Amino acid sequence: MNLLIKSATIVDPNSSFNNKVADILIKNGTITEIAEDVQADTEVFDAKGKQVSPGFFDLNCNIGELGLETKENLQTGTAAAAAGGFTGIALMPNTQPPVHSKAEVEYLLNRAKGNLVDVYPLGSLSHKREGKDLAEMYDMYLSGAKAFTDGNRPVQDAGLMERALLYTKGFEATIFSYPEDTAIAGKAKVNEGKMSTLLGMKGIPSLAEELMIARDLYLAEYTESNIHFSTISTARSVELIREARKKGLKVTCDVAAHHLVLTDEALAGFDSLYKVKPPLRTQNDVDALIAGLKDNTIDAIVSQHTPHEIEFKDVEFEVAEFGMIGFQTVFSLAIKAGLTIDLIIQKLAINPRNILKLEVPAIVAGQKANLVVFDATAEWPYSKENNRSKSYNSPYIGQNLKGQVLLTCNNNHIFKSNKK
Repeated sequence: MNLLIKSATIVDPNSSFNNKVADILIKNGTITEIAEDVQADTEVFDAKGKQVSPGFFDLNCNIGELGLETKENLQTGTAAAAAGGFTGIALMPNTQPPVHSKAEVEYLLNRAKGNLVDVYPLGSLSHKREGKDLAEMYDMYLSGAKAFTDGNRPVQDAGLMERALLYTKGFEATIFSYPEDTAIAGKAKVNEGKMSTLLGMKGIPSLAEELMIARDLYLAEYTESNIHFSTISTARSVELIREARKKGLKVTCDVAAHHLVLTDEALAGFDSLYKVKPPLRTQNDVDALIAGLKDNTIDAIVSQHTPHEIEFKDVEFEVAEFGMIGFQTVFSLAIKAGLTIDLIIQKLAINPRNILKLEVPAIVAGQKANLVVFDATAEWPYSKENNRSKSYNSPYIGQNLKGQVLLTCNNNHIFKSNKK
């Protein structure tokens, strides 16, 4: 794969060309030259007025394979990821069977070989994700699992979480915690507040998330271990993590892109496409999450891509499944949230890889071409026709979005979007 990207503004803190306009020559998947004017007899991609950065990396996404391929498989999931600018994804173990032994890890890695998108399976923390006994974490780590989590099942047993933190400390892996106290959250479907009262539905209080964060912070401090919180959603959660970082705890966290732009007011019409977990919160929470990104309390932005067949979403709100697809909308939602391009690249490309202790790609001559070209000001229609996921459960399908991914490049493969 040979390509000459002309006149792109490079956004990469690890490149000497950061914030400069330059041409980038790619030969056989490797960046061979970066200069103000490069001439080469090869395909040219005009990136004048556009920006290029290292490829994005998603720390939280769901692809149905293994066992749930009717929702999404690796082929369609990675196609949607590439269309969203992602060159790497960390897969949650929410599959059937779950990723709880080296067999599942190795199967997924073998299935994903040669793909434009690098795939990193996350291993289950507990056997069968049942929250009772530790899974074979070290075996999975040796096979390629980079971190461990029970995905969207919060670990209710404090003793199990303590043992997991102590055990993974021995080989310097990271535990991902989905913070929710199920005894408090119960079977509620929406955020507890004015909107839940208006809708006549029992709500999930912010306390359910914050109690679990407080507990796991104490456990991480006691065990002197790494911990990462997935998809935090409340103002108090941001405060708790900010205070823990000031104390020197080894804690990181991420936020789902939709939590940066949507509040529970979106539920006024009982549209199940907005039914996610953690639930959409209040404007005060949204403001706190954005502030947390800006002061580096929150390390990363994730898609929380969660595909579902139509029969699981096009039903009454109470019985609909939680989740929306998100690969192709993350960048646009980050733009909508008012974040700067430099900050978005830090949260989408640099920090996620640092959390998993992966090599961070750089736009430097001699390096593998792992990059994304985008136009932060372009509007594009998100439609069923250009949706590359197998599922369609996104409230943004049918809308015009600002911030378009134009080209994604990695592993000697290229994805190009169809312009308007």
